Amino acid sequence: MGTLALLAAGSAVPSASALAQASSVSDYRNVIGNDMRKCAPGQGPAIRVTVNGVKSATGKVRAQVYRGTKSDWLEKGKWLNRIEIPARKGRMTFCLPVPASGSYAVAVRHDANGNGSTDIRQDGGAMSNNPSINIFNLGKPSVSKTRFNVGSGVSSISIAMKYFG
Repeated sequence: MGTLALLAAGSAVPSASALAQASSVSDYRNVIGNDMRKCAPGQGPAIRVTVNGVKSATGKVRAQVYRGTKSDWLEKGKWLNRIEIPARKGRMTFCLPVPASGSYAVAVRHDANGNGSTDIRQDGGAMSNNPSINIFNLGKPSVSKTRFNVGSGVSSISIAMKYFG
């Protein structure tokens, strides 16, 4: 039930934190296009992500931005914006808008055969701040190693794809 409906029904006015939490839920799971105009000078808040080392031009590359919190980082359905486009060998650039200034983390995945599943021998991955990914952390480094701050403008990051196969 929306805020106006609650008020009309005679319910108490929700607190500011409850309203902020409710509006933040709708911020999740937005599949967007790769609109580089949103990363032009004077725009933002947004993150210009340059991904280096894409192994092949097969399949798709997906970039997702998460809030830089332990409760959101790499949790299913907790991504804010997702862009998925055909892979291009070498370097790819994405523009990921974010809802407000704050702490965020980015994950990128190359689904090399386009089957929608993670194939450890073919697919690649990358994360903001280029943390080490190994068998011990199962490809999920802590958010403290991946988060970074975004101001009101456009922040630029560069990350390197890693492949195990």
